[in-house]
Amino acid sequence: RGGGPDQNLIILDEATVYNANHLFGFFSLFNGDALKSIELTKGGFPARYGGRLSSVVEMNMKDGNKQHYSGEAGIGLISSRLMLEGPILKNKSSFVVSGRRTYIDALAQPIIRAQSEGASAGYYFYDLNAKVNYVFSNKNKIYLSGYFGRDKFYLNDNSSSQELMKNGLYWQNATTTLRWNHLFNDKLFANSSLIFSDYTLKLYSEETFSGDKFSLSYKSGIQDFSGKFDAQYSPNPNHLVRAGFVAIYHTFTPSAFVIKSSLATEDFDNTLKNEALESAIYLEDDWKTSFKLKVNGGIRLSSFVVGDKTYINPEPRLAANYPLKNNLSIKASFASMSQYLHLLSNTGIGLPTDLWVPATENTLPQKSWQIAGGLAKDFLKQDVSITLEGYYKKSNNIIGYREGASFLMIEDASSSNEFDWERNITSGQAWSYGAELLVRKTAGKFTGWIGYTLSWTQMQFDELNFGKKFYARYDRRHDISIVAIYNIKKDIILSATWVYGTGNAVTLPKSSYAPAPYHRFGYFQTVTDYGDRNSFRMPSYQRLDIGLQFIKKREKYERTFELGLYNAYNRKNPFYIYLTSKYNYDNNTQKQIINQVSIFPLIPSISWSIKF
Repeated sequence: RGGGPDQNLIILDEATVYNANHLFGFFSLFNGDALKSIELTKGGFPARYGGRLSSVVEMNMKDGNKQHYSGEAGIGLISSRLMLEGPILKNKSSFVVSGRRTYIDALAQPIIRAQSEGASAGYYFYDLNAKVNYVFSNKNKIYLSGYFGRDKFYLNDNSSSQELMKNGLYWQNATTTLRWNHLFNDKLFANSSLIFSDYTLKLYSEETFSGDKFSLSYKSGIQDFSGKFDAQYSPNPNHLVRAGFVAIYHTFTPSAFVIKSSLATEDFDNTLKNEALESAIYLEDDWKTSFKLKVNGGIRLSSFVVGDKTYINPEPRLAANYPLKNNLSIKASFASMSQYLHLLSNTGIGLPTDLWVPATENTLPQKSWQIAGGLAKDFLKQDVSITLEGYYKKSNNIIGYREGASFLMIEDASSSNEFDWERNITSGQAWSYGAELLVRKTAGKFTGWIGYTLSWTQMQFDELNFGKKFYARYDRRHDISIVAIYNIKKDIILSATWVYGTGNAVTLPKSSYAPAPYHRFGYFQTVTDYGDRNSFRMPSYQRLDIGLQFIKKREKYERTFELGLYNAYNRKNPFYIYLTSKYNYDNNTQKQIINQVSIFPLIPSISWSIKF
């Protein structure tokens, strides 16, 4: 609903995950084999959620089977996976562990070495989920879970004995959660948690020449230590009261720039750090009245302490649902949110090189309020449900780079000492509004859904675009997703997914001209007119994925063989675009050419998996 990548909260077993992409979104960051549940909230936020403006995606890992051992394994052209679960002490304790790894780099190495002896290059990612639990009694349970994942690009050249080079980029997420569940009585339940989360980006370059060594590294990230307590009190089946508090100690590292050289008398090491304490308390009441009206109301009081500055913000929430006749219900909600973290981005698409920074004395927290309302209708005989919802959201204190500024555009190492990200940003406001339609069929041989969103997202900064409103990069007028699953036979399943999205709004030159030659050879100093900000639309994003599964069930295991096509009609979707110039010496004119870079063309896949 108009939110940037930083405004969507992603939680895995109560731990925040700051970058949710493997291979720029080609793979989900989370291994479905390890997940028990996923819940998305994009409006009418309950008071127990906070810290973001746009949505919450809450995921919980499987607890592990306490009765017997089981697992899943799969191997494909691009990646393999393995999941195991079972009892540690039967009926008392269990575990689950799951891992994935791509091996594109291993498959490509023979080709790369054949073309350039001594060179190696590649990309891979891997992730690992693990969880254990122990039941002390009917009233006390403890859980320990963790996640670790890394994406890495690398380029090494050892072709010369005199010169060795290593270059690379990686980003990684790590989380750990320790939870204690305690049941006081049939009406009162509590959960206490200690949580760790870490996100790191690093670029590095190492060179050795005739025994002399030189290395350069750039690192950024965010690290959290959290404590959390939640309680639930249910005086009767129609009434549930929740209350709790959370405290998060953030350590932001917008930049750690290090240069080492065996020839230098002193190494260069410049690290920027910010520390802050975020906390909140909340009270939430979930109540079903005697005349069928369901109400969820609450208040969240959040605070943020950074340096000598303390921010305190109340965040009221209210949502209601009333069932009408004939399986028709009406719903409405209001929510106020505060966000104390910002993502500095030139792209707006959540690349790993974007930088997490806190609200400070000079940079205010983001705030928004959202109203939403809609209808839901169930057609029970056809197993079909339809939901229609409209929303309007207003956001303040949204930040962005000033014209021409970028955190990574440091001319030399010494200038990074003088760089201050706060002097290179400006703040403004945003408006998002639209309507969403979802039609789902949930039973029968043919199932699936159709989702359509019509939306607008605009921004306004006094210091950008001459103070005029402009469309945000992630403004998406039309967004369509169609999913169809057809059971041809009991053991053969055909599925297809088609997605369409309006192209991103970007800024490109409208024209350029040369006022006068600046030396005797007649070369020109070019002046560029960019026009309004984000006035150019990239081509739309479209993709059709097709899968065919052959399932064979045996007494002790289930085997699945799958054929698939990713991007089946080979749509050249834009990943980014850039300009080049072509000069015509005959008439002294220059032509600007728009170049599009596309990734992930038609990709066939074959996989084999087993459940046991």
